[in-house]
Amino acid sequence: MLRVRPAAVAGAFYPAEPGDLRFQVDQLLAEAEHAPLTPSDAGSPKALIVPHAGYVYSGSIAASAYALLRPVARRVRRVVLLGPAHRVHLRGIALPEADLFRTPLGDLRVDEGACAALAELPRDAAAHLREHSLEVQLPFLMSVLEDFTLVPLAVGVAEPEEVAAVLDRLWGGVETLIVISSDLSHYLPYAVGHRVDAETAEAILRLDRAPIGHARACGATPVNGLIQVARRRHLRPVLVDLRSSGDTAGDRAEVVGYGAFAFYEPGGADADA
Repeated sequence: MLRVRPAAVAGAFYPAEPGDLRFQVDQLLAEAEHAPLTPSDAGSPKALIVPHAGYVYSGSIAASAYALLRPVARRVRRVVLLGPAHRVHLRGIALPEADLFRTPLGDLRVDEGACAALAELPRDAAAHLREHSLEVQLPFLMSVLEDFTLVPLAVGVAEPEEVAAVLDRLWGGVETLIVISSDLSHYLPYAVGHRVDAETAEAILRLDRAPIGHARACGATPVNGLIQVARRRHLRPVLVDLRSSGDTAGDRAEVVGYGAFAFYEPGGADADA
């Protein structure tokens, strides 16, 4: 019998009714702001950093990155998805015990072959059961890609080198997309939050060697791991969108920051020809 990880935040972070969810995601993608370089200019992103709040808050920012995948949707067959563990204390990086991740739009199959290649990582159902940082990305991925499997990884207390090692092992070619789920600063006044998030965005774009702290990005560990790999592999990061809850659906007394970034492999469009 297949083991299913049920949707945990449908009806809270995003609509639970399939028609409503599909309409909202399609609308967000249609309205998405595009990166400074269009997909035809830059090729297909190898990796994305996207936020994971409720869609009313960060959905438009996430959509601005996911919209870049539409022209290359048929190429992507595997998504390696990493997000911080919010609900349980976790040491290291954990795979799920599930075979399928259920969403209102259908079920996503876990790539058991890729998971088996990471046999040293624990299987931790509790770390995945209620984790929203991974779940909220699934409707976007299912809306822009055509046929793919999922490698969902919950990241707890770990070193960036641990994340980088996992990414290197699963890197693959154009068939593999890396997605890092992370919000930016939390509960700062609007102007302060924008300044801090702009500094964090610059650090990501420079592929800084100094690690980004968790006060600046709740998914700092997977973000720092991606930066390490991007630096070694000479990826080019592009800022797609940078806003906060004060720009979308929240007040400006305390805001949460959201950034969307795309990472391109050397060669740009030529690398995807």
